[in-house]
Amino acid sequence: MLGTSPQIQEVFTSIRKVATTDAPVLISGENGTGKELVAWAIHRQSARREYPFVAINCGAIPETLLESELFGHEKGAFTGAHIQRMGRIEKAQGGTLFLDEIGELSTALQVKLLRFLQEQRIERIGVREEIFVDSRVIAATNTDLEQAMKEGRFREDLYYRLGVVVIALPPLRDREGDILLLANDLLQKYASESKKKISGYTAKALGEMQKEAWKIHQQGETIRLRDLK
Repeated sequence: MLGTSPQIQEVFTSIRKVATTDAPVLISGENGTGKELVAWAIHRQSARREYPFVAINCGAIPETLLESELFGHEKGAFTGAHIQRMGRIEKAQGGTLFLDEIGELSTALQVKLLRFLQEQRIERIGVREEIFVDSRVIAATNTDLEQAMKEGRFREDLYYRLGVVVIALPPLRDREGDILLLANDLLQKYASESKKKISGYTAKALGEMQKEAWKIHQQGETIRLRDLK
């Protein structure tokens, strides 16, 4: 993670402070602000660094499969369950579980996750035996969970369980001075990978970067060759 702006330095300070604890963390921010990078940084600076960091995007997996992905299942628990499968929560034993897009969880799964946070125990689908799991939970969202609570889409008790510590990530447009730092770092990285000798950007390209509003776009734009020197 790179940045010298006061906004990102405040995030770095929060990471250092929370990494020394086992408190659940809720990371909020727009897409592309680096929520998983923050979770990784917390894990790497924590006492759990030698154990797994397990990530799952709750919004990228169909609801019918998400419960099995999180909690695992026993052989024969449902059609297609040919073998016993360990869930992501159990795989994070001793380490850190990162739940991205937590706001996409269904109400039923919110209840099950809340129980795990309260008791550190889970049940695989198809069996009543409880499994103790010691893992730190870090969640992330790009949605307004407080509004979701008002609309009945997100449980208030789960929100406060997850958000013992809340880290809000600033978008790039609010990080004065960081745009050029990040651009130069990426340029050096890709120039090295492609074995090209590129010394930097043209003055025009640098000016355009600083004028750009850095809103979220569906499709990024490619830097033109004439913008490099």
